[in-house]
Parts: sequence; structure tokens; C-alpha cells
Amino acid sequence: MLSNQDMPKWDVAIASLANDHYRKKTGPLTLDDFRNLAREHAMRLDDIMETMFLLAIHREWEYSDASGEKQPLDQQTLDGLYVKRRLSEEDLSSFNGSWQPTR
Repeated sequence: MLSNQDMPKWDVAIASLANDHYRKKTGPLTLDDFRNLAREHAMRLDDIMETMFLLAIHREWEYSDASGEKQPLDQQTLDGLYVKRRLSEEDLSSFNGSWQPTR
């Protein structure tokens, strides 16, 4: 049995979906890519983006802003977006850069 320390901190199915899409696209993913994945797989965009934030917080993925500068993300950033309990389109609109795996 896995201990809490060994348990992934994010949704592994969504992480796998993002990794697959990254490989197929052969380049960084954008918010539009995540919107399309949400529609295609009948998922909520905020669930996908929560996973992406957690992957970035744990240095599995990285986020670069629209000008291409890498932006470190931390738990406080994610917590600040959860004021209304869900990540809204308005909240996410400022993350209009690109996401890619760190390896």
C-alpha cells in the first residue's frame, strides 16, 4: 500500500492526458489546448488546470508567460485563484502563456 508521501499530488489521468497531448502536438500547450481537451473529454477546465498548476508546483511541468519568461508557480498562487472554490475562466485568463514538461 502506498503511503501519503508516495501518492501523487495531482490527478494522474489528467497528467497522462496532458503528456500525451504534448507529445502529439510536439510543443508547449496553451490554455486553448486545455479548453479543447476539456471539451473533447467532457471534463471541467478547472480540474485540468488544477492538475497543471500542481504539476508546475512540483516541478514536473513549467509555465512560461506570454513573453516566454518562465514563471515559477507555488501553492499560494493556486490558493489565491481558489477564492470562489473553482478556477474560473476569468481567473485563468492571465495564464495565457505556455506549459511544458520539465523533462
